[in-house]
Amino acid sequence: MAIVAGIMVPHPPLIVPAVGKGEEHIIDETAAAYREAAKLVAEMQPETIVLSTPHSILYSDYFHISPGMGATGSFAQFRAAGEKFTVDYDTDFVTALSSLADAKDFPAGTEGERNRNLDHGTMVPLYFINQQYKAYQLVRIGLSGLSLADHFRIGQMIAQVSRELNRRTVYVASGDLSHRLQPDGPYGFDPHGPQYDERIMDVMGRAAFDELMDFEEDLCEKASECGHRSFCMMAGALDGLALETKRLSHQDITGVGYGICTYRVTGEDASRRMLAKWEERKDAERKRIREAEDAYVRLARQSLTAYITKREQIAVPADVPEEMRTKRAGAFVSLHKEGQLRGCIGTIGPVQENLAEEIIENAISASTRDPRFSPVRPEEIDALEISVDVLGETEVIDSPAALDVKRYGVIVTKGMKRGLLLPNLDGVDTVEEQLSIAKRKAGLRSDEEGCTLERFEVIRHH
Repeated sequence: MAIVAGIMVPHPPLIVPAVGKGEEHIIDETAAAYREAAKLVAEMQPETIVLSTPHSILYSDYFHISPGMGATGSFAQFRAAGEKFTVDYDTDFVTALSSLADAKDFPAGTEGERNRNLDHGTMVPLYFINQQYKAYQLVRIGLSGLSLADHFRIGQMIAQVSRELNRRTVYVASGDLSHRLQPDGPYGFDPHGPQYDERIMDVMGRAAFDELMDFEEDLCEKASECGHRSFCMMAGALDGLALETKRLSHQDITGVGYGICTYRVTGEDASRRMLAKWEERKDAERKRIREAEDAYVRLARQSLTAYITKREQIAVPADVPEEMRTKRAGAFVSLHKEGQLRGCIGTIGPVQENLAEEIIENAISASTRDPRFSPVRPEEIDALEISVDVLGETEVIDSPAALDVKRYGVIVTKGMKRGLLLPNLDGVDTVEEQLSIAKRKAGLRSDEEGCTLERFEVIRHH
């Protein structure tokens, strides 16, 4: 046996009558769809339910799998302490999944538990499932700050363990959609909210799971969604399987999107190997990007490749443009992988003898010395998207009014503290955002006053 079904469900505590106290009726459509999804779970009679939740323990670079024999929880924080839950964990499944992750050198396991109590992202789905079926053990997994593709990959590992243990398994992907759908909602309104909800419900309604990994991180962040990575994990668990898909409901009543879809496994389908399909598209895109890289980016890639694979620092190649041999300037090398920043190091002013040496040194630093990230591994090099920003002269400005986030970078200085932010960055749309981030990078409060401001332009090479 293996994965037999999956359900995509939200987790509003309001939907539980003991919490809603009558107000739950405003999302009756969601509740009715939830009961239908729970009915599918009961029909499948799983031995194990694997549930991913954004409200369990979350690390930026690690998937936390809940350890131990089991856990308890209640809706006490929502003034419904009488609504309690007790679950038994499938310890064999947890052990096997952790071992598989170790064998694959994949960042997942049971380390680092800070709170063993069940979260509402787990309890709301179990509230509906338990009304119809209780003969299961649970595997609870938190999300991470890793790429969408890595969430898909751990889903594939879950399916592998399910097959190897011969477990009849249902996957529950707990997650709300956008939290920014209405002005009076919990996070206010942002036009990216409705855009995200429409797009995610289309993708999930068609089970077009390869498209999940094409969502821009900027869109997800501005929409304030909390379930996308959970959905990617379920998609990985259902990879290569034929599905009977039902889109049951989508509501926007409270300013938060609630979507429910179900996926009944009907067999295998090699054409639905969605990660492979996505990686094939990405490989073709990366090839096009590499073929279009200019001399600055080619030099950065050559430098970091030699250092990561051979621990060698290259000399300036004979074929670099003359400008790179004679000009001196500060330069930043930025690395992205699968849409996420993977490293960025640079110099505000020239440090090396020429720009070529500046790029060679900063490419090594960006790939191996950025304290925010582990060093780039050899197998990651082909997946890196690289840009090189060559900085122009800085000039002191009297007011933020002289800034333009698309045209100018900014340097904020106060005393010995200094922070820099490059221009034209994804997700930075206003001068206020630009200054706030630059101040935080300097170790200052975002509202710090009395700072010296400098602006500069860059030439960005891709």
